Amino acid sequence: MVKVLLLLFSLIFLTFYSAVEATTEFDEKDSPLSFKVEMVPWEMVNEILPRKSFFTIIDVETGLQFRVQRRAGSRHADVQPLTIDDTKIMKKIYSGKWSWKRRAIIVKYGDQMIAASMHGMPHGAGALKNGFPGHFCVHFLGSTTHSSKKPDFAHKLMLLKSGGKLDEYISNADPYHLIEIFATGINQTDRKIIKETILPNSNNKKFYKTLNQITIFSITNMSYLPLSDLKGLLSMEIPVEVEIYRENQGKERKQIVFILVRNSIVDRWYIQQNVLKKQL
Repeated sequence: MVKVLLLLFSLIFLTFYSAVEATTEFDEKDSPLSFKVEMVPWEMVNEILPRKSFFTIIDVETGLQFRVQRRAGSRHADVQPLTIDDTKIMKKIYSGKWSWKRRAIIVKYGDQMIAASMHGMPHGAGALKNGFPGHFCVHFLGSTTHSSKKPDFAHKLMLLKSGGKLDEYISNADPYHLIEIFATGINQTDRKIIKETILPNSNNKKFYKTLNQITIFSITNMSYLPLSDLKGLLSMEIPVEVEIYRENQGKERKQIVFILVRNSIVDRWYIQQNVLKKQL
């Protein structure tokens, strides 16, 4: 009898654990109480969340959530907070100041949890009496901005973060792509993204303090070698031309030499932050 009870308990535990795992597959036969965060293509989200539909946005970093309504958007969802209280919660997520910075979010609609990304800047038209002067944009897998046919890279990283796929994505990045991810992490003020690109180090607090002084880190030029030439390398130097904006200091143009290392030819690449900190 005890063995039977233990077996039943194990099955219940495994069922619950599998329900909360993130997945990249859209399952049309979800259970009524699904807790999976799904990476759902925009073409399907466009039907799941029609215009005038209501849903909940959950901020991944803070856990704060607020209600919204989709009002428009063809390449992504144009969304407005539902009430003044919802606007206040959204502004709290952005530390009291509206911003174009992207954030990883989960869209909760009925029993579905969909990986997504939002920015926090009111723009354009708004129709609800919510204290929000316009609308903001929510992006999903494969969605794009109004001005581009390709997904916005920062939104893509936040989408992967929301769906639990960011670590895997960064671990598989080549050295050049890793530098681009690092730059995006700075521009989005996202410590998790930055942390995944650099070597683990006890002195990272000083490094982050240096990065916090930078408001924009823009790569203007980077020379590329064929990826086939990197197969046998354990370290490499990549000169990168950048434009750096620091608060109250204006723009600075300079060349930075990124040093990237890995333990073996089958391991992932990391950025060596100690050398980089001296150059910044």
